[in-house]
Amino acid sequence: MSVKRKEHSAEFKAKVALEALRGRRTTNEIASEFQIHPNLVTKWKGQLHKQAVILP
Repeated sequence: MSVKRKEHSAEFKAKVALEALRGRRTTNEIASEFQIHPNLVTKWKGQLHKQAVILP
């Protein structure tokens, strides 16, 4: 029997990543709030940081 993975929207991923970038709470606290694995928080944070455009 195979297990289907959850598909998270880009909006949800951005919300989680922005919360992580704020640095007010730990990765585990954020993951617990959003009911996801802490590795996803770290992954999405890195993706957002990499794709972010810094404006002058």
